[in-house]
Amino acid sequence: MVSYFVSYRGASPGAAFLRHYRERHAEILKRFPGIRGLVLHTPVDWTDPYPVNPGGRILLAQMQFESVPALDAALASEARAQAREDFRTFPAFDGTVTHQAMASTAVL
Repeated sequence: MVSYFVSYRGASPGAAFLRHYRERHAEILKRFPGIRGLVLHTPVDWTDPYPVNPGGRILLAQMQFESVPALDAALASEARAQAREDFRTFPAFDGTVTHQAMASTAVL
């Protein structure tokens, strides 16, 4: 299994940003050919007794594909082009966006 992560870091974008992502952008992502799963991760308040770096993500989108070739096909698809167009309509947020593909190994 291969996961494609899109990470949004920065200041809290507010409810409009997350609503747009869930209600509009995710609907486009679900049309990627070969997509096996889509998980949207959002921050929660938590307590760790040890000093850690909390990361600063405001949203982490995880798309799952069967293989790298399946991911590559999805990234070259019309649905991906539509997602890139939709990105231009996002409510403003102050931060950065990164993309990364990673192989998954279940250990539990």
